Amino acid sequence: MKKILFVLAPVVSTLIALGCAQPGPGAPAAQGVPDGPRFAVDPYWPKPLKENRIFAQVAGLAVDTRDHVWVLHRPRTRLADEKAKVDPTVRCCTILPAVVEFDPEGNYVQGWGGPGQGYDWPKNEHGIYVDPQGNVWVAGNDATDNMILKFTRDGKFLLQIGGSGKSEGSSGKGLGRAANMVVDVAANELFVADGYGNKRVAVFDSRTGAYKRHWGAYGGVPSDEKQAPYNPASPPSKQFAGAVHCIRMSNDGLIYVCDRGNNRVQVFKKDGTYVSEILGSQIGTLDSADLLFSPDVAQRHMYLADGQKAQIHILNRSDGKLLGSFARHGRYAGEFRSLHNLAIDSKGNIYTGEAGFGRRVQKFVMSD
Repeated sequence: MKKILFVLAPVVSTLIALGCAQPGPGAPAAQGVPDGPRFAVDPYWPKPLKENRIFAQVAGLAVDTRDHVWVLHRPRTRLADEKAKVDPTVRCCTILPAVVEFDPEGNYVQGWGGPGQGYDWPKNEHGIYVDPQGNVWVAGNDATDNMILKFTRDGKFLLQIGGSGKSEGSSGKGLGRAANMVVDVAANELFVADGYGNKRVAVFDSRTGAYKRHWGAYGGVPSDEKQAPYNPASPPSKQFAGAVHCIRMSNDGLIYVCDRGNNRVQVFKKDGTYVSEILGSQIGTLDSADLLFSPDVAQRHMYLADGQKAQIHILNRSDGKLLGSFARHGRYAGEFRSLHNLAIDSKGNIYTGEAGFGRRVQKFVMSD
């Protein structure tokens, strides 16, 4: 046996020198743009959760000003074999609270959320945002989830916009299965991707919840009429389709909206004036689920989540040019099942959330 080891040792050393050996633990290969942003999964983030706690479908993801990561998931979607067992020796599983906070190192900080006094908790959680003041906003996309909730960092209820029940539609002042939101602190305005029911961007006062304005695709009047299924060979639709899935505000004051049903991103001024669009058919995406901006002041790069391809695409923000992509379908670290959400910290690290059967959060470390 010793002779065999001595013979193999020089061969292994040669393979390592040539770069043929597999990356060791903690050193996965980076993917992305050869001369630009590249990302490698951190397989040890987050740290193991105590008490056999698990996520169900992850439906929202955000990073706050302290680089703490916030996760919104759907406790009601845990699988049958994950539910409490009569036998106390069976280890699986304890479901996490709907809202979970991690510190930058991946340590569990706290969890809260669910039905409470004074507000309507959504039946199907969807979308979380933490504003620069530390307030946590939560939405839902069940047929009756026509509300957005605002909480303090520790889960104290502050404000409800809309309510549970029937939506007024895209022409009304209420919400319709809102998907996500972002706050313009200077103007005290909440911009909403509204959503799975309504087909528009809606704006509310972030302090009082009062309705202010709304607009549809290309800044026009939104319609709730049924549309033809998305066809990349057809002219771009004049209306948003289900779902208006993400909304982001850039440092230069532009509003970016994921029109997931039409596989595109549209860009507006804050008053609803249409600026431009990025068509998925032009850059090879199949599903414009979420997007991010790089953390530099100019936000040179944009990251677009493609749920169907299970990839993150890297684009020039200035012209929408595709620079590169990374990841693939799969169950292992660095791969995706039902990629649904993105978030980014001040160092440029990307966090991903998976719904469907993915049911996890991953961290991709940025190198440039």
